[in-house]
Amino acid sequence: MVNIRNLDPSASPLDYYGSELRRLREEAGLGQAQLGSILYCTASLVGQIETAKKVPTRQFSERLDAALMTGGVFTRLVGLVLKSQLPTWFQAYAEMEAKATYISTFQTQLVYGLLQTEAYARAVLGARTEGDLDTKVAARIERQRILERESPPLIWAVLSEAVLRQEVGGHEVMRTQLRHLLAMQEREWVKIQILPFEAGAHAGLMGSFNLLRFEDDPDLVYTEDFVQGHMTANSAAFREGSLRYDHLQAAALSVEESADLIACVMKEHYGHRPAPDGRALA
Repeated sequence: MVNIRNLDPSASPLDYYGSELRRLREEAGLGQAQLGSILYCTASLVGQIETAKKVPTRQFSERLDAALMTGGVFTRLVGLVLKSQLPTWFQAYAEMEAKATYISTFQTQLVYGLLQTEAYARAVLGARTEGDLDTKVAARIERQRILERESPPLIWAVLSEAVLRQEVGGHEVMRTQLRHLLAMQEREWVKIQILPFEAGAHAGLMGSFNLLRFEDDPDLVYTEDFVQGHMTANSAAFREGSLRYDHLQAAALSVEESADLIACVMKEHYGHRPAPDGRALA
């Protein structure tokens, strides 16, 4: 039986998406099974999205726009839906991240979210997560769409060497992630430096942090603990963060030397390993 649960479109972006999907489907004179056939999915999936029990993907939204000839309504709306699936405490930061013109990040253990591959993000989020992992991964990858804008933010990342050597998700995932960092490095507005172990004590020993700069808004410092994130526009805090970041950049390898180290670690630690029978193992 078709689920006819009524939604309050104002309750959330997901509810609005579902109510609009039902409204436009019915206006087109299509049943859930008929639309599912057009979209190459089940009637059940259509029903779950219409009742806000399932989060739509970007691919589903693009097919839906084509099927119902909506002019890209759902493709635009799905970005809001996925953003709403980020942790509540993180949503304010994601909104400011999307507005920033210059992002500086120092990371001690993990690749910065905007530079993660999908497989790496899945391994990170899967280490400890509640709810739908697919949705959480999709929400993280959705953040990266700002990198494809006509005028993307300048990103300068200083990563501890530990980021390269901390195996997340296995050899294949790490090899692909490091290759992705090298590819991102080729973009003129992305710069990556590695802080080598040989740097010893450094200005980032207190942990990871991000600095966001804007054209029209106050600059921000963002940090996280194991519970939630903390964002402040306090000028003294930003000045301290900027000073620490300058010291980290000075202690880190150059962009070119960093690329060489990434390539070296990728080859030596995450290259193909021969199995006992001679076959290659990831």
